[in-house]
Amino acid sequence: MTQYVYRFGGGLSDGGQGDKNLLGGKGANLDGMASIGLPVPPGFTITTAMCTRYYEDGQVFPESLKAEVANGIAHIEGVTGKKFGVAADPLLVSVRSGARASMPGMMDTVLNLGLNDETVVGLAAISGDDRFAWDSYRRFIQMYSDVVLELDHGAFEEALEIAKEDKGFTLDTEMSATDWQALVAKYKAIVADQWGKPFPQDVHEQLWGAVGAVFGSWQSERAKVYRRLNDIPASWGTAVNVQAMVFGNMGDTSATGVAFTRDPSKGDRAYYGEFLINAQGEDVVAGIRTPQYLTKAAREAAGAKPLSMEEAMPEVYGQLAKVFDLLETHYRDMQDIEFTVERGHLWMLQTRAGKRTAKAALKIAVDMANEGLITREEAVARVDPAALDQLLHPTLDPNAPRDVIAKGLPASPGAASGIAVFDSDTAEHRAELGDAVILVRTETSPEDIHGMHAAKGILTARGGMTSHAAVVARGMGRPCVSGVGSLAIDAKAKSFRVAGREVREGDIITIDGSTGEVMVGSVATVEPELAGDFGVLMEWADKVRRLKVRANAETPLDCKVARGFGAEGIGLCRTEHMFFDAARITAVRQMILAEDEKGRRTALDKLLPEQRGDFAQIFEIMAGLPVTIRLLDPPLHEFLPHAEEEFNEVAEAAGVGVDALKRRAAELHEFNPMLGHRGCRLGVTYPEIYEMQARAIFEAAVEVAEKSGAAPIPEVMVPLVATRRELELMKDVIDRTAKAVFAEKGRTIDYLVGTMIELPRAALKAGEIAEVGEFFSFGTNDLTQTTLGVSRDDAGRFLTTYVDKGIYARDPFVSLDVEGVGELIEIAAERGRKTRPNVKLGICGEHGGDPASIAFCETIGLDYVSASPYRVPIARLAAAQAALKKA
Repeated sequence: MTQYVYRFGGGLSDGGQGDKNLLGGKGANLDGMASIGLPVPPGFTITTAMCTRYYEDGQVFPESLKAEVANGIAHIEGVTGKKFGVAADPLLVSVRSGARASMPGMMDTVLNLGLNDETVVGLAAISGDDRFAWDSYRRFIQMYSDVVLELDHGAFEEALEIAKEDKGFTLDTEMSATDWQALVAKYKAIVADQWGKPFPQDVHEQLWGAVGAVFGSWQSERAKVYRRLNDIPASWGTAVNVQAMVFGNMGDTSATGVAFTRDPSKGDRAYYGEFLINAQGEDVVAGIRTPQYLTKAAREAAGAKPLSMEEAMPEVYGQLAKVFDLLETHYRDMQDIEFTVERGHLWMLQTRAGKRTAKAALKIAVDMANEGLITREEAVARVDPAALDQLLHPTLDPNAPRDVIAKGLPASPGAASGIAVFDSDTAEHRAELGDAVILVRTETSPEDIHGMHAAKGILTARGGMTSHAAVVARGMGRPCVSGVGSLAIDAKAKSFRVAGREVREGDIITIDGSTGEVMVGSVATVEPELAGDFGVLMEWADKVRRLKVRANAETPLDCKVARGFGAEGIGLCRTEHMFFDAARITAVRQMILAEDEKGRRTALDKLLPEQRGDFAQIFEIMAGLPVTIRLLDPPLHEFLPHAEEEFNEVAEAAGVGVDALKRRAAELHEFNPMLGHRGCRLGVTYPEIYEMQARAIFEAAVEVAEKSGAAPIPEVMVPLVATRRELELMKDVIDRTAKAVFAEKGRTIDYLVGTMIELPRAALKAGEIAEVGEFFSFGTNDLTQTTLGVSRDDAGRFLTTYVDKGIYARDPFVSLDVEGVGELIEIAAERGRKTRPNVKLGICGEHGGDPASIAFCETIGLDYVSASPYRVPIARLAAAQAALKKA
């Protein structure tokens, strides 16, 4: 019979051996901490396999699980000496989720489970603290009603606020035992009114309700969004961890906290965290109370008055510091730790690899390698390539004027400007319209995940450096300023006031997540400097990667950025982008609308010097490196005039009548232009177009070679080839033009002629096409469209549903469809190499900057990937990681 429950703590382990796939991350690490002798409250883990079965069986538990769970409860009772559901000395447990990959705040937790009208009296007696017992009971009712019964959370919050207002209190800690007892009665009335039944008193009913709710939260909307954003498969499921409760809310000798063994924002080797005296863990992460600093140094740096844990609880802090060092050495990574102090006794509740910013990830990886804790290869493998995106964009100019209106905690570094919005749905909607938005909330919750992803930055009035907003923002790479207590947010009015000023929805604000500053208006930015740890890690990465990395670029600026980021050539230069320039578009339209070859050549003669100048600039910047230039590709309709004045301009330039031009434009109309007269089909019907472009390429190459002495390496790419004959015809035009230019200039340049493989037929007939083509560049954008029969411009309406339902593991336009499109690429590579063993192979679609797609390219042995300029470092690191995995 399959084992679904694994016990830990009290000197016992059922042999899960820290297997995250089986026990989830939290369960594996609880078992691991217990096994090295740390003070972990005893408990048991219900495995991820049970989650999968739970959904397969229609959300019903197998009968065998009941006996396993009963055995787990007996284990906790045996270690603690307490009894579940027995008033004399009641055992209370926490029920928490724990997926393989960390999903902070995305799934549900229930604390203080096991309390009812009888056990709360017993808890009060055994603890000698009536206030603590009734505070715990009200917390449990509120949390259970929200998580398990799915009642309106706001009704309980409102009742609490009214109770405090009636007493003239501002803090929860001012409430007495009698106050909490009265609030419990109010809470139970809310449950009876909203649920139609009394609050459950049977502790076993409570337990199974909580376990079902935690498994159920795996398929919550916020969890689905988080998985989609972080490429976590739905098939993994979550584990459930049931553990003896320990209490941080038993007076001034008790506390709870969250800590990191290194600074997760900057990466410095310093303990980093927060704690609250007389509180439970949810108080820290939910941002309801602003916590105190862990260390004296952090408190003094922030200018805060409340004592740090190091000062308030020096003995326990000393124990905690030793645990930090032990855990970091044991797991060989920066740890994110949750702990509770119960009446002076330290308990460890969780450890996991901590979420960190890209800057911190680089520093931690490099420092740990230099400390000898990990190897350089491990350091390269540790940094998420996609996270580098945080470092590759401009930051606020330190010399730019700033209209600072408030300051909070620098919760996640970076800076962003945008319009203020006050709810996540609006943030998502305005972002879809193209607006940059800053999400402003009193505090964020897991339900805000979609708005946080859509926003450029996050601003909260409450919460600390380890609040939900801070942790999730750091993981997403979003700047975040939290705990701005001076903000008076009116969510209904969609505005906030601070320092006598009002900001309404739609007003532009700027936040600096590195300083905690909040500003009105936008602030100028500066380009990033990628040196230090970044340079060191990229140097290590370049030593182990095999794949070359090029850039998709066609402007001098993009080419300079790409080369600065370490690009080893241009993998895709789209010549049509040059044609849209306002100074050229009239000549382009004249060429398209011409009735005959003579008319087209007249227009092309005007474009030749412009194209030659374009290529010369690119060749100068990329001197000595290969530059793949794609000849004209898009449908002609994209260039056609539409407005009357546009027709008049073309008519005047061409010396023909407007009516004739309109008639010609109507003749060129296509019902499905993306599958129409475009790509090499233009070159076949109008070879003079490709002839002009080839001449511009070769004249520019000779010019730059003579001027700089560093000959460029042009790779002329013919797009949308489906047959060998198409490429043969176009190569003849290109070779003939090259021969003529070299004869005129008295100098030759090495070059290649190849094609973009972007049609299934081309992939299947690659063996024949390689008889002519000297290189293949896989255009995975169009190859995905033509293979799946899906338009990437329209797929957003349904692809999210497809990913949620497991039809595709990921959006196939973001991460390569390895099983379908990938197999075509593999077939083309194999057949092309069979014909031409030295054929050069690369990809130039958007997938060239996607780490998972790059790993596939390494697996099948492509020569290079080409990505957008700002993703070149991402591709370099991903290529190195792919090589390490393959080795």
